[in-house]
Amino acid sequence: MNTNHLWLGALALGALLLPQTSFAADKKIVFIAGNPSHGPGDHEHRAGCLLFKKCLDQTPGVTSVVYSNGWPKDPTAFDGADAIVIYSDGGDGHPAVQGDHLKMLGELMQKGVGLGCVHYAVEVPKDKGGPEFLDWIGGYFETYRSVNPTWKADFKTLPDHPVTRGVQPFSIFDEWYYHMRFPDGMKGVTPILTAVPPDSTRGRPGLNDAHGGNPEVQKHNGEPEHMMWVYERADGGRGFGFTGGHYHKNWGDPNFRRVVLNAILWIAKADVPANGVQSTLSDEDLRKNLDDKSRR
Repeated sequence: MNTNHLWLGALALGALLLPQTSFAADKKIVFIAGNPSHGPGDHEHRAGCLLFKKCLDQTPGVTSVVYSNGWPKDPTAFDGADAIVIYSDGGDGHPAVQGDHLKMLGELMQKGVGLGCVHYAVEVPKDKGGPEFLDWIGGYFETYRSVNPTWKADFKTLPDHPVTRGVQPFSIFDEWYYHMRFPDGMKGVTPILTAVPPDSTRGRPGLNDAHGGNPEVQKHNGEPEHMMWVYERADGGRGFGFTGGHYHKNWGDPNFRRVVLNAILWIAKADVPANGVQSTLSDEDLRKNLDDKSRR
């Protein structure tokens, strides 16, 4: 008898007897880092996204890619994406509102791709991006309604949600935007980080400024406000908004960092570990990849 036939037959039989296990493909996260902005150590979009990537690279089942300096020029950038995270300047300069990018994002949202926005990237013009962001991430910074002061937020309690796994109550100074525009009745929205801002952060009485204070926000003196939220879209897609992230050094705080990393996994429909995303960053890590702002 041909020994080669015996050997091949044994291999085939062994394959049949082995338990059949299917492996899901890694979840793909696409980070869009905006152009250099502000002073050194502030709005470090590229360095921040690269930190997110470094942390998530330590998490099994996740792959990620960072595109720097705005919207990806690579036409295949979003192929196979499970989630997109934008960390950039906002308003009229927001990468999502340029050209046909809202249309492109809309097509990705229809496929169930998650969308997360960090810091200034939660702000889009009310008439171009506002309605879309309400549908995609459940809220946005609306000028003459929302405000962007710097203050120390004290997050004393956290909701029971996958995004808060392993996150302890914490307090940290940042440029925390608040009084977002949310859907009527907060439908689909779960607040994650909530605190009571000092009334002084709402601007002086009579002020009606695009960012610094207005009568609408002053109607709510002494009330809690939401600085981070997650959103479940009617079509099953997911989104989040996180208004902190002005100061790059804050990513060194494990709770500040973990709640965002957890949210990134959640919008990609990846399993969030029971104790949240575990990651370690050194002071050296926080100094890497900072933008050269000497000529700004």
